[in-house]
Amino acid sequence: MDIETLKKLVVDTLEDLKAGDIQVIDVRNKTAITDLMIIASGTSGRHVRALADNVAMKAKSAGVIPLGTEGEREGEWVLVDLCDVVVHVMLPRTREFYGLEKLWSIDWTAHEENTHRG
Repeated sequence: MDIETLKKLVVDTLEDLKAGDIQVIDVRNKTAITDLMIIASGTSGRHVRALADNVAMKAKSAGVIPLGTEGEREGEWVLVDLCDVVVHVMLPRTREFYGLEKLWSIDWTAHEENTHRG
């Protein structure tokens, strides 16, 4: 499955189950781990787990076998690794604390160049 189709499948699944503040971050030029990170919020631990479980289920149904999932037991932050797309579903307070959107939006090349100049 191509990455755009997988992205749409994940976002549609999250939207169908009322995930909050869905963000798609292209990290192809920042890491070799994955191409896209999709971050979304759930309203409770149960909601976070349900969102992640449904993403994994829909991906499997479409022929994309998740490489793994982490965090299901706690339900504060569940990660679903779909290889080209990594999905992070979090409680709002956990999401705010870790600030993945800010972290992955930094242009580290420009940051390092500015650091070495000063």
